[in-house]
Amino acid sequence: MGAEWLIVMCYRFPGTKWFIGRKELKRLMQSSYETFKKVCKFHSIPDSDWKLNGQYNYIEFVNGSRIDLLDVNFQPSDPLFERFGSTEYTGGWIEEAGEVHFKAFDVLKTRIGRHLNKEFNIHPKMLITCNPKKNWLKRLIWKPWKEGTLKTIYAYIQSLYSDNYYTADTYGEQLDEIADKITKQRLKGGDWNYDDDDNCLVDGDAIQDIWTNTVEEGKEKYATLDVARFGKDKIVMMLWRGWRVYKIIVWENQDTGLTAIMAKDELSKEKIPFSHCIVDEVGVGSGVIDQMRGVKGFIANSGPLEDPNAEPVYKIVNGIKKRIFPKENFKSLKDQCGYRLADMINNHKISVDCKDEEIKEFIEEEISELKDFKPDEDSKKQLVPKDEIKEHIGRSPDFLDNLLMRIWFSLSDVVAPDIVPFKPEPELPGEYEGRVGSETSQAVEDINKQLHSSDEEVPTINEVYNPSVDDDLTA
Repeated sequence: MGAEWLIVMCYRFPGTKWFIGRKELKRLMQSSYETFKKVCKFHSIPDSDWKLNGQYNYIEFVNGSRIDLLDVNFQPSDPLFERFGSTEYTGGWIEEAGEVHFKAFDVLKTRIGRHLNKEFNIHPKMLITCNPKKNWLKRLIWKPWKEGTLKTIYAYIQSLYSDNYYTADTYGEQLDEIADKITKQRLKGGDWNYDDDDNCLVDGDAIQDIWTNTVEEGKEKYATLDVARFGKDKIVMMLWRGWRVYKIIVWENQDTGLTAIMAKDELSKEKIPFSHCIVDEVGVGSGVIDQMRGVKGFIANSGPLEDPNAEPVYKIVNGIKKRIFPKENFKSLKDQCGYRLADMINNHKISVDCKDEEIKEFIEEEISELKDFKPDEDSKKQLVPKDEIKEHIGRSPDFLDNLLMRIWFSLSDVVAPDIVPFKPEPELPGEYEGRVGSETSQAVEDINKQLHSSDEEVPTINEVYNPSVDDDLTA
């Protein structure tokens, strides 16, 4: 459909300029360009009517019309897609838009309607073709269409494989052979509510609900801060009221000194105490912590914290009885916080205020990367490592790191075990005074009887005294 539309427009309106965009130019040439040639052949369009410029990647017709072939992949060196900022198009087509970042769409839609539209009275149009994907397409197009609230500047046309007269039978048989349940739901059924990756810890609908959840804000404010090296990744700060993110701040290309100054300023304006701010301490984050004495440090690879929901155990530390909560079965603190974050999102206990569609896309994509790393192994629970996430999404999951760190404050209440009042030890009865060595065993037995004569739970004397260390048992 996209190739047919562009060919017709190029012939009808000489000198106009269009584009086909896809995530990778190589795949565009292997698919969309091949389809373009098939359509030309179907209509008996002679090869002399158009030619491909392989050096600059565009198709030019003899009447001066042109179709640019765009690689719209996200590039860390061009996060704002400024490479398209000065281009002017009559209209265009984004193929397999589910693979494309929202920012690419957002920029390209401002570049259409700029070339001969007024002269030919052509309304600016962009065609988007895609398979169902739980990203900006579902949030911006499909869900509002389903609810009857789609903005008038957009139109959604449902199209299934069976609508294609030329390939319906054979393609349907191929789709039936797809073993993966999710892929079949998306490609054959056109189902936008397809099941999620079995290893994903968060339900897809629950991820999109974070923008509309109603949660108890609470009186306490918190701040989370993920720091990046100068010129690399983003520096992201989130401000919280209880479990609601009410402000997201993104900085780029600045050193730790400036980051510390600006973070202090935000905390001051929002009246958030330093003790309610946590910073990723691994790497350059430690430099910010040094300049913001009093903030908490998050060490992702440290051991998990105690489980506040577990049954406590009692231990004697320096003669004092303390209540200790067992640690949960996680490989690290980050894994522990990640699983708890997933649980809170699934139960709609976190909400995020955000109007920026690009940031929304980043957050949804990063939360979707909360996956069980080794689901089939009987070992400590672990998330997919950060390096694999970066390779998959092409950037550091800075927003996810902020959400993870907020969980620390819900665990920190049990970091310092509660001190339990300890019953003073009774004096040794006179008949045991001065006895040593093996004679102490009877003394210990008799004293333990006295210690447990009351209902209060207290340790036996063996828990505070070890005869192998000190054989002199005195009153």
